[in-house]
Parts: sequence; C-alpha cells; structure tokens
Amino acid sequence: MAQSIDPITRSVIQHRLSAIVEEMGEAMLRTSYSQILNASRDFSIGMLDNKCRLIAQADHIPIHVGALTWAVRAVEDRFGNDIAKGDVILLNDPYAGGSHLPDVTAFVPIFAGEERLFWAVVRAHMGDIGGATHGAYNPQATEIWQEGLRIPPIKLSEAGRMREDLLDMILMNVRFRRDFRGDLAAMVGAAHLGERSVVKLFAELGAQTVLEAVESILDSAEERTRGIVAGWADGVYLGEAFLDDNGRGREDIAVRARVTKRGSDIEVDLSESDPQSDSFANSSHANTQAAVAMAFAYLIDADIPKNDGAFRPLSVKLKPGTVVCADNNAPVTLATSHPANEIVEAIIRALAPACPDRAMGGWGRRFRISVTGDNPRNGRRFIWHMFHARPGGGASPNGDGWSAAGEWHSVGGIKFGSVEVTEARFPLFFETHEFRPGSGGDGQYRGGLGSSMDLRVEVPAFAHTAGEGIRHGAAGIAGGDDGLPHSYHLVGESGTVALKTKEFGIRIADGSLLQIRSGGGGGWGDPAARTPEDRARDLTREFVTA
Repeated sequence: MAQSIDPITRSVIQHRLSAIVEEMGEAMLRTSYSQILNASRDFSIGMLDNKCRLIAQADHIPIHVGALTWAVRAVEDRFGNDIAKGDVILLNDPYAGGSHLPDVTAFVPIFAGEERLFWAVVRAHMGDIGGATHGAYNPQATEIWQEGLRIPPIKLSEAGRMREDLLDMILMNVRFRRDFRGDLAAMVGAAHLGERSVVKLFAELGAQTVLEAVESILDSAEERTRGIVAGWADGVYLGEAFLDDNGRGREDIAVRARVTKRGSDIEVDLSESDPQSDSFANSSHANTQAAVAMAFAYLIDADIPKNDGAFRPLSVKLKPGTVVCADNNAPVTLATSHPANEIVEAIIRALAPACPDRAMGGWGRRFRISVTGDNPRNGRRFIWHMFHARPGGGASPNGDGWSAAGEWHSVGGIKFGSVEVTEARFPLFFETHEFRPGSGGDGQYRGGLGSSMDLRVEVPAFAHTAGEGIRHGAAGIAGGDDGLPHSYHLVGESGTVALKTKEFGIRIADGSLLQIRSGGGGGWGDPAARTPEDRARDLTREFVTA
C-alpha cells in the first residue's frame, strides 16, 4: 500500500501532520493555567494511529512521547470498539503507559466517517496530583498510592458530554483545583484542535490517501535509520551509569546496558540493572521503553522523523523487579528524570565505540525543588516548581555543549520561565541567575555550563527535593571529563545546610536563601586536543576559572 503514494503527496501530508501537532502545542502553551505548563512547557503532543503507532510528534519532551504507544495500547485494551466521536479519555497510571502520576494524558479519537483511524494525544505534567506531598514527588513513598491519584483509562467525556461527577472526583483529590481544571481544559482543547485539523486533512485529500502516506512515512523513517545503523561497527557493547542513592541510605544504584548491534538491528538489554528501589527512584516498563528510544534517537540524524518507523530497528529486554522495570505498585515518580537519565547515559556510553562520531557527553541530571506556602499578594496557597538553574548539556563531536540547556530526558524541551514573571506570580526574589563557571566537563569539546542561582524565599514555606547528581556528574565521553555535580544549599536561620536530593518537608524560614549550583554537561574527546584559541575564549568569557 505504501508504494502507491507519490513522494510529493507524502511530503505534504508529513508536513501537515507535523504542523498539526506543533499547532496543538502552541494552543496548549497559550491556554494552560499553571507556570509548569505555560512557562516551563512541561507537556508533549503526539499523533498515533489505531495500531498504537506513533506517526507524528511535536518537539517537546522526549520521555513523554516515547511512552505514548503503551498508553494508547492500554486505552485500546480497555475500551476496544466502545469508543465514539466526542469521547475524551484520561489516564496517568505508569503501569498502563503513563510516565508518572503527575503526567496526565488526554486522548481524543479521530474518525473518518464512522471509522476510527487516529488518536490526538496530549500529555502534561500537572502541578499537583494529590497524595502525601504537594507536587507529587514524595521521597518517603514506598508504594505508588502515596504518590497521588492513580487514574486508569477512563472516559472523561462520552460522545461529547462531560462527566462532571468524575471531574469533581478528580478535582477533590488535588490541592490546586483551579490550576488543574484550567490545565485539563487546555489539554482537551488542544487534543480537539488536533482532531479537527486531521478531519479537515481527510476531507481535503481523502482518508485513504492519508493512510497510504503514513505507511510510506514510517517505512521511509525505518529505511533511513537502518542505513545509519548499518554503518556502525557490529559487536556487543557494555555501558553503565549510577543513581546517587534511593534517599534511604542505598547508594550507587546501577543501570547496566548490554547493547548488541548486528547489521541494522540494535538490541538493548537492561536486565542486569540493579534491583528496584524501595523509594520513588524506579522506572516502569513504558517509561524505560521511552528512555531507550530517546537514547537511540539522539544517535541518528536529527531530520529523521522520530516515529514508529524510526524505532523499528530497536528491541529492548527488561527484567521485572529491577530499577528499570519495577513491579506493579512500586513508587516511580522520579522515573521521568531518574533512572531515565541513567538509562540514556548507559546506552550512549555503550554505543560510543560503535559510533564515536555520533555519541555525545552526558547531559546534566535533574535536581528539582518544589516550594509551597501562602502568597500574601493574593491570599492563596501557591506551589512553585523549580525549573530555573538548568544544568548543562553534553559536548559532541561537533562542538561544545549548550549551557543551562537541561537534562537528557528533555534536551532543552523544558524551559526555565521568565525571572520577572516568576517574581510577579510568587513571593520569590532572584538575587542571581547566571552560568556557573568551570562546571562543564573538560575535553576537546567542553560540556555546557550549569547555572548559579541565589533565590530569596520571602515567606515561610516548605519544600521537597527530588532528584540526582550530587555524587555523580554528567558523563564525559571519548576521553572527555565528567561535568561537575550539583551543589544545593539552604541559607537560613540555622545557618547553611546542604540539601539532599531526596528530602521531605524542608522548613524554609521567611527570608531564607536557596543557593543553587547546578552541574555541567560532560566533555567530549581528549582535553589535550582542545585548541589554545578555545581555551583562551573560555577564559575571556568567564566560562572557566583560571
């Protein structure tokens, strides 16, 4: 079927689908309520078909999109043919294709006549999802129910009629219902926008033509990807990366990748990774599949559409009960960052000898802080998720890493919001927000710099931390040095206290200062090969210290 479509029509449809998901993202950005979405952009858009194949995605958060295939499978398994025009389906269960509980996913079916062909999908990180802690990241969790409201595939709307009772039940279980309701409305609206745009495309070109083009698009992506992989050296390659700890005294938790490359096929075996944690530092099956696909995507050409076809050369082996494939009901809220980052890093380290011209240095690790308190400006309780002070990106064979770009799991897709807007919305004051000199790993090409931020908290508040990167910096590749790890401190009435990566209920006194020094990216190549001109420029720009 895919052979009958002409290349011009295929290209037109491919670009139309890409434009549709990008437009959905713009709608989401402009209509969502919470700063985590309308400033930091912690959401993703995908278009999938009724075979659960990813056919288009917008450039948002890779760790979100890579799991959508399993999410759509869960929806298809639950409802089968009991899906009608006007239905809106929700889920967030990590064991049914979700990422972690804060990431809620909305699905809108797309019909051509009476035949259901596609899904418009929006996944967004909600500011709160209930549970024991504000913001869902609960370092004390020992089971998933302590992390928040768990939603299996459910119909929020049936044939265009909103189930208000179900919505009321969900809103009753979250702390910031106004933001949640507004963000959910933005998600549903963005998904319906995608639905209308695809239906218009069907009307213009014919549904059968679109389906034939999709098959050709997927086959083309597979062909191009296999052409790249075939050029890598065959062999069995090993790589590993380590989580700092589980927050309860267990340190250096290993993610181990055995990668077998034969011809144009890649098998990633993570079954030798360490046993699962008894805290939230675990990954579910779908999230790990997304992390593996993400690592693979970073090693192929940027202009290859990252769809189902591009990932056909890839297979994954997992062992239940490991940190990368936790047993059902284990807590996993940290998963989208960690061990996702470590999965990517282990695979890149493994494959670097096979494709040294493509492997890049490690990107910084995620060390988040969420702060809650009462905002005297509006009399309401607030929650602020720290997306500022981003770590550095890894260097590559093509040059230095991007400074303050973020982590592996988002590669710049998550933004830090405007300092001025943050100060206007929250009782916070930024005393400094700048690059952290010397934080990038040395190499022929230097890792991107992390950030230095001093943040004054103007009211009494509480905070939780959730992350990694105090013990282990971003990995250097091909002889490059690791980036510096994070260094976070709270300066308050008790003096200066180092913040741990997984802490619950940190009391912040009025006027306290958060001193954030985020890690840099890993370097690439032998530091001795860095040119004197590059080193002189680093000194002039104060990217390094003498």
